Amino acid sequence: MPVPSTALVLLRSLLALLLSTVATGALAQDAPQLHLPRVVLTTGMHRIDAQVAQAPEERQIGLMHRQNMPGHEGMLFVFEQAATQCFWMKNTLLPLTAAFLADDGTIVNLVDMQPQSLESHCSSKPVRYVLEMHQGWFKQRGLKAGARLTGTPFRQP
Repeated sequence: MPVPSTALVLLRSLLALLLSTVATGALAQDAPQLHLPRVVLTTGMHRIDAQVAQAPEERQIGLMHRQNMPGHEGMLFVFEQAATQCFWMKNTLLPLTAAFLADDGTIVNLVDMQPQSLESHCSSKPVRYVLEMHQGWFKQRGLKAGARLTGTPFRQP
């Protein structure tokens, strides 16, 4: 049996690496993200423990596949620059409210989103931050557009 050439060995190694990467990516998208960095946000006396989705892949997965989440937790999506941000709920099992936030943490607008829906929900103006919480969390606390969240991600005047 002939010994494989160096090029063939390299090609096989690259193919194995590619298949491994694809398989790992596919598995990651079928499971919830539970180990993202966290940040504490506050608004008045209310505290939020938010996972931070900053990389494009983290933002794409978001809260997909989560079957439960404590009431004081959410996910903060951080984008590189302000733009009209639009969200949908594909593979998201929990009803959520998205708060579109200005750079200083002020709520620009709120939208309720239904589980597993492809309906698009957008910010009313360009923003860099979006915070997803259980649906009704903001309403139960009397928080509307104009209310401000504080925490390390937000620039305060």
